[in-house]
Amino acid sequence: MTLTDRALSRRGLLKLAGGTATAGALMGASGCGLLGGSESASSGNGQVEKPNIKVGALPISDLAPLHLAVREGMFKQEGLNVEIVTASDGSAALSSTIGGDYDITYSSYVPFFAAQAKGVADLKIVADCGAGAPNTTVIMTRPSSNVRTPQDLANASIAISGPRTISELLVKATMKAYGVDYAQTEFAPVPFPTMPAALEQGRVDAAILTEPFLTQAARKIGAVPVADTNTGPLEDLPLTGYGATAQFTEENPKTVAAFKRAMDKAVAMAQDRSKVEPLLPEFAKVDEQTASIMSLLKFNSKPDATRLQRVPRLMKEFGFIDADIDVSKMIVRPQNS
Repeated sequence: MTLTDRALSRRGLLKLAGGTATAGALMGASGCGLLGGSESASSGNGQVEKPNIKVGALPISDLAPLHLAVREGMFKQEGLNVEIVTASDGSAALSSTIGGDYDITYSSYVPFFAAQAKGVADLKIVADCGAGAPNTTVIMTRPSSNVRTPQDLANASIAISGPRTISELLVKATMKAYGVDYAQTEFAPVPFPTMPAALEQGRVDAAILTEPFLTQAARKIGAVPVADTNTGPLEDLPLTGYGATAQFTEENPKTVAAFKRAMDKAVAMAQDRSKVEPLLPEFAKVDEQTASIMSLLKFNSKPDATRLQRVPRLMKEFGFIDADIDVSKMIVRPQNS
């Protein structure tokens, strides 16, 4: 399974609003995405307000449909020239979007909803992206660890990507689902790429690993699962999506609708793993063997308010936000033109 000076002034607000985003949250990377990150120059088809748009992204497998849409010319067919810009983490991408440097951005839902709840920005959900699937985000440990069951996590040190992130939320919710008190648990911020090494060296007792790091840890250090965070009450939990400022969506409704249509087509094609797997070594920076065996999230494109409402509900339950959020008011409604 990276900011301009204008956006940097908002970075602190975004950290307060929810921290880093998802699997690639602390992966340093810069530049554009697959094959230069954009299609051949397009002036649009006259049906969109802004034919050239920048989309903030991370170098992870969640974004396979986005890269697929570029490669297959789906955006071009909608009159869009999409430049995929790789950010350092989800908060950085969201900060750049709020600052106007990106038009649409990928992120986990935690920063989206945290920023909305705290009034950092008025945000809209343009498209859904990925939901939890079995064996894609798992609390793992090293073979020699004394941690073997979820109950063993109560007094353990667990690596998460950062405080107030989707990774912390998933760990705490999973522990609660197993009836485990996390009051004495130590949550250690560790970048996803270095979590396998932290486990191997005994710097943490367990780590929440997502793909491709999950597969890499299993292959390289024999990491073993303690608890799958995408089962039971967290099964099919929406994890990531594409968002934009309310101002952008209001000023560019046809552009947003075109982006959504292209993503709908790409997600439909991405259900065929053979269409996705060859792209992973190019933009997700994994070797071909890992790409062939790693688990993938459940790709989605159409946001559903009922499903998405589960995320801010969990965030409030675990103290990530104080205010209630009506997700239905954040979703951009589809239009046909």
